[in-house]
Amino acid sequence: MANKLAIVTGASTGIGFELATIAAKQGYDLIVVANEALIQSAAADFSTFGTQVESVETDLSTIDGVDRMLAAANGRRVDLLVANAGTGTGGAFLEQDVPSWRHAVDTNVTGTVYLIQKVLAEMVARDDGKILVTGSIAGYIPGSFNAIYNATKAFIDNFTEALRNEIQESKGVTLTTLMPGPTDTEFFARAGMLDTPVGKDEHKADPAKVAQDGWDALMAGKGHIVSGLMNKVQVLGAGVVPQSVLAERHRKMAEPEG
Repeated sequence: MANKLAIVTGASTGIGFELATIAAKQGYDLIVVANEALIQSAAADFSTFGTQVESVETDLSTIDGVDRMLAAANGRRVDLLVANAGTGTGGAFLEQDVPSWRHAVDTNVTGTVYLIQKVLAEMVARDDGKILVTGSIAGYIPGSFNAIYNATKAFIDNFTEALRNEIQESKGVTLTTLMPGPTDTEFFARAGMLDTPVGKDEHKADPAKVAQDGWDALMAGKGHIVSGLMNKVQVLGAGVVPQSVLAERHRKMAEPEG
């Protein structure tokens, strides 16, 4: 295992940090990636487990940023990819500027899709490799006051389900989608949602628990995992409850107070 290489995006904090920690403990060499300098100190934490760790600070909303990250592998095969990077844009959509929502779309969708295509193609060619993609139960719910984020996660949840079908003959390749609910990470602060009921909620999921759920599902070869019992209930309900009702429920969670 010591010679295997894992790439983890969005690894500076939250679920990505916890997934990178698990990978390091399991003996993977790491390339850890984020769009902030904090990734360097996170890499120092991961290196304490005795594996080789390289940090890359880059903008994963761009093709060039993804290419820069992949170049850090320096020709080594990528045995494990954790495509976790993502960002939100809380608040009323009509009040958001174009660069803000476009960055979210390009990070959550364009950059993620490009990264998966590049890495998955090589895995399928050799019929060996594992990919874990962070989707969300938000993809099942019309996201009033976080409309862009939920829509991008709907894309990711749907996209990865389709890919699993396309590559079903590649028995040595595992593609798993992790779908958490609200989790105690920096997401809500970065999305400007600390003044919302969901942002203030003190009972969000533990990112370490979410990461472990995703890791266990990946290693078990599962196609997807909804982390948390109540989140599983919400996903089941999303197929029955009218979309307009779901949108109103989400509004009650995500609309800024006052």
